Amino acid sequence: MKDETCIFCKIANGEIPSATVYEDEDFRAILDLNPASKGHTLILPKNHFKDLCDLDSTTAVKVLPLAAKIGSAMKSALNCDGFNLVQNNGTEAGQTVFHFHMHIIPRYQGGPSIAAWTPQKAESEELTEIAEKLKTVL
Repeated sequence: MKDETCIFCKIANGEIPSATVYEDEDFRAILDLNPASKGHTLILPKNHFKDLCDLDSTTAVKVLPLAAKIGSAMKSALNCDGFNLVQNNGTEAGQTVFHFHMHIIPRYQGGPSIAAWTPQKAESEELTEIAEKLKTVL
């Protein structure tokens, strides 16, 4: 299940060189060419999935433990204070390459704000309405 036109398929399968930090039969993890912080890593499945909604359950169950393993290694090797996991789905969410991938972004004390938003107040009625809409399709 590879897409011959997908750049991340080519990188994940070794057709395009990368700074690889981890590889197994299912994934390649590489350093991002345009990092948000030192050590910013991408987990790329070797098979092609457009986004999280397209990801099969066999691959999905392996992604989070791998992210934890890499994040732990970052804390040890890079002395970062924490890390963010970021996974974008769709253009409006910031996805620019339509091959599922997860960002592991090391965070350092005093570093830039990377994943931030301004919390907004939601009324109880609005929350109930949204919850009911979601329940009908779940």
